[in-house]
Amino acid sequence: MSGRRRNSDPFAEREARKYEHPIPSREFILAYLAERAEPLRRDEIAEGLGLREEDDREALRRRLGAMERDGQLIRNRRGGYLLVNQADLVSGRVIAHSDGYGFLVPDEGGDDLFIPAREMAALLHGDRAVMRVAGVDRRGRRIGALTEVLERNTHKVVGRFFRESGIGFVAPDEKRIPQHVVVPPEHQGSAMHGQIVVVELIEQPSRRTQAIGRVVEVLGDHMAPGMEVDMAIRSHDIPAEWPEQASAEAGGFGERVPEEAKEGRVDLRALPLVTIDGADARDFDDAVYCERRGRGWRLLVAIADVSWYVRPDGALDAEARLRGTSVYFPDRVIPMLPEALSNGLCSLNPEEDRLCMVAELSIGADGKVSRSRFFEGLMRSHARFTYDAVAAMLVGGDAALRRRHTALVPHLEALYELYGALRKARAARGAIDFDTTETRIEYGPDRRIERIVPLVRNDAHRLIEECMIAANVAAARFLARRRIAALYRIHEGPNADKLEDLRTFLSELGLRLGGGDRPEAHHFAQLLDKAQGRADAHLIQTVLLRSLSQALYSPDNAGHFGLALDAYTHFTSPIRRYPDLMVHRAIRHLLTGGEAQTFEYTHAGMVVLGAACSAAERRADEATRDAVAWLKCEYMMDKVGQSFEGTITGVTGFGVFVELDGIYVEGLVHITALGADYFHFDPAHHRLTGERTGRIYRLADRVRVQVVRVDLDERKIDFELADPPPAPPAAPGKRSRGGGRFGRKRRRG
Repeated sequence: MSGRRRNSDPFAEREARKYEHPIPSREFILAYLAERAEPLRRDEIAEGLGLREEDDREALRRRLGAMERDGQLIRNRRGGYLLVNQADLVSGRVIAHSDGYGFLVPDEGGDDLFIPAREMAALLHGDRAVMRVAGVDRRGRRIGALTEVLERNTHKVVGRFFRESGIGFVAPDEKRIPQHVVVPPEHQGSAMHGQIVVVELIEQPSRRTQAIGRVVEVLGDHMAPGMEVDMAIRSHDIPAEWPEQASAEAGGFGERVPEEAKEGRVDLRALPLVTIDGADARDFDDAVYCERRGRGWRLLVAIADVSWYVRPDGALDAEARLRGTSVYFPDRVIPMLPEALSNGLCSLNPEEDRLCMVAELSIGADGKVSRSRFFEGLMRSHARFTYDAVAAMLVGGDAALRRRHTALVPHLEALYELYGALRKARAARGAIDFDTTETRIEYGPDRRIERIVPLVRNDAHRLIEECMIAANVAAARFLARRRIAALYRIHEGPNADKLEDLRTFLSELGLRLGGGDRPEAHHFAQLLDKAQGRADAHLIQTVLLRSLSQALYSPDNAGHFGLALDAYTHFTSPIRRYPDLMVHRAIRHLLTGGEAQTFEYTHAGMVVLGAACSAAERRADEATRDAVAWLKCEYMMDKVGQSFEGTITGVTGFGVFVELDGIYVEGLVHITALGADYFHFDPAHHRLTGERTGRIYRLADRVRVQVVRVDLDERKIDFELADPPPAPPAAPGKRSRGGGRFGRKRRRG
């Protein structure tokens, strides 16, 4: 480029470091087009930037193409490039709805664009697109009209294959893809009518044509055991097969810790570190040891040193980053790392030498950490305990177990004393404790679901949880002090809209949330304490929980609202979470003399990685939720006609969701099944109110329902009220004209 242009590009030095023949940066190209304020063809841009060499012009062609794909630029029909905002265009990602419409979430933030069904015909959930703002609908939403698809998100679809009059099509299992995929006869393979298949899209949908695909895999019959997990894995595009290079890299370490890896580490093998996990756990990534020190304690939290094995830019790292997290289905695990590492070299198995990263914490009688340090260690777990066994020894006083582990009992007792102090400190800072129920699915001998049972948490669960939180906090503060690029686990409080709805709801119950416009966690905790013993305590907790945002990963430390912490990260599970692995890399970089500015990861890179890890976490949650929903429907198929007691767990404009007692299955009582009345939906108070009868159905109300329909494909269970409560006397006066059978429409949440 010309000397004038080279000198005026503020990012020229960065480009020169990255490329042998640098051209103007993306930022400079955007600024140049903004200055010209008109569409410019590629040759005009090259001329204006002083790019005359053929190599430079080819590099510009590639860069402009990348900027177009990323939604920074758009090219008009005459080949002119212009900025997206110059054309009143918005780039973003498509979020589809099962009813056919969708929303475009802008890349640059701001309000979403509503996408009508006619525009969604050419789009699939997750696509990236550029849309023109075509107007505003009667609800005040900006309406998007498709200009260009930047990137297709869906390349394979899982669903049920149907053949009618020789024409094949697949009904996608993903309900956010309501369009069928046409499968021509020559692409149907061995698929039989009604089977579950995977189709590869050979033509994406357009405004006029449906998507066309070919069958690439037949998963099997509709009700085959394990089908729910196979479908979830493929529907959510969860990587389940290991690339050859990654498997070879994992297998290359052997079965024993290499001797060279032990050098220079603190030898902890004589220290009675132990693991405490669930009975069915196979990968042990944390071990603990505690001893009394004066009026306080010395706590060691030793974490599997995954970062020694999984190095940046290797095949293992690429696959772990792609997966982001291990995915736990009811009958299997899709691990983030191959079993040679996750259940082998990285797992803190008893009586085996293992590499570890250690957080050593000095904790006072008040439960606060007074001093902490991190170091690379070498350990041998002295025992693999289960939660139930530890609780039996410490709480139940199981004499036989205590005799069997005589040497370890004093350290476990020190841990239990420390737990008491940590719990008091947690309460003092105002962390929120929600009492929620998790469940486990148990199978019968034919691999059919036999029962759904609640997971009971005991003090051993809570003990380990507090130790892990303490280590995570210490890691976050260590990284924050050194100002190194890292991923924090952030959790923000309720936004203004949710806070307003919450206060409206609480005021009717005679309750008040403190903190004004910016309540803190301790205000929520105080409210939960006040609600204890009330008949509507469960309702209050549910509404409080739903007012909070979802936790995510970000390099910008915003603190953790729910735990009432100013800094928090994930350090304790690098076998199953990629953010933890990144935290270990940052700590090792600092321990080995590195400075924040020499760390190979940048803040900008961490922004991208944090978003990817948060998305991987959501993907895993959605996949397991889909599989569990399928299994619960399967479990209820032979219970149609039976009646159950239950609790209303959700209220919408189209009905109420009810969870059945004892079996933890949720279904819908549609608004048309609530009685001959016109029901109005009040989202702020989480209730439906009958206009004529005044009958109210509210969150946490108790009802008795009958199972009337189970739809396995839709993963839906329909209930009717088994014995509707008697209607109160009708209020005098005629029905108002506002509202109707279905009440107010739902807002997008």
